[in-house]
Amino acid sequence: MSILVNKNTRVMTQGITGKAGQVHTAICRGYGNGRKCFVAGVNPNKPGQFMDGIPVFGTVREASAATGATVSVIYVPPPFAAAAIDEAVDAGLDLVVCVTRGIPVRDMIRTRSRMEGSRTLLLGPNCPGLITPDEIQVGIMPGEIYQRGRIGMVSRSGTLTYEVAHQLRRFGIGQSSVVGIGGDPVGGLQYIELLKMFNDDPHTDAVIMIGEIGGDAEAQCARWIREHMHKPVVGFVAGSTVAGEHGEADGKLGVMKECGIHVTHNPAEIGELLASLIMPDYLPFD
Repeated sequence: MSILVNKNTRVMTQGITGKAGQVHTAICRGYGNGRKCFVAGVNPNKPGQFMDGIPVFGTVREASAATGATVSVIYVPPPFAAAAIDEAVDAGLDLVVCVTRGIPVRDMIRTRSRMEGSRTLLLGPNCPGLITPDEIQVGIMPGEIYQRGRIGMVSRSGTLTYEVAHQLRRFGIGQSSVVGIGGDPVGGLQYIELLKMFNDDPHTDAVIMIGEIGGDAEAQCARWIREHMHKPVVGFVAGSTVAGEHGEADGKLGVMKECGIHVTHNPAEIGELLASLIMPDYLPFD
């Protein structure tokens, strides 16, 4: 089991005819069940065309109706990306993953306001996406470093997520789902919402939470974990090793530790800390 996406998910790419959309859709199609999962592209100026065998539609609504796609991944340029999110939300998709970075904050404030009351979940913008190892990747994560298992990961730092996955490999520990939420000031899914999903997932045994300096999302999530989480959580704050940022990162780590999260100040120890908590009872994914 996983959260948000799996081998049965059907995905469309908004911006599939651009360079980023073409390259990353091709990579995602080559991973796991990707050739069955990625079923449509969207470009309002190029309907009726095909990109590597994938049909291109003029609108999200048309693509969803024709192919059954319920998830969209967006590689649209920044000036138009918020409007692309709006279109996907208006079409009633389950999940929108916005990889695009540099979207004007004013545009995202408007889009988030429009989303109120919507059923659509938004991941990003400026995020690497998510992956269910061996099944599906949506976005720009390097799928080859992940392996199937029972550890959930949620992070604001894409590169550190990759590093931790590499660390876990040394212990033969895989992941149920890995989610990069992005670091923009106005975005979609945050730690608490994803921790709730992992908490309810019977095939996730523990969670790694990687934060960054700035904002108070990590502290808010730590308090939620103290009251509601019944699975162990390992935490780290990226920036704790950056000169001049020790105070803020250490403050966040202090709150996380007070709330029962297992924390480390050394990013090289995240995998080892997780392994020390779950290896005695660890069961491979079945």
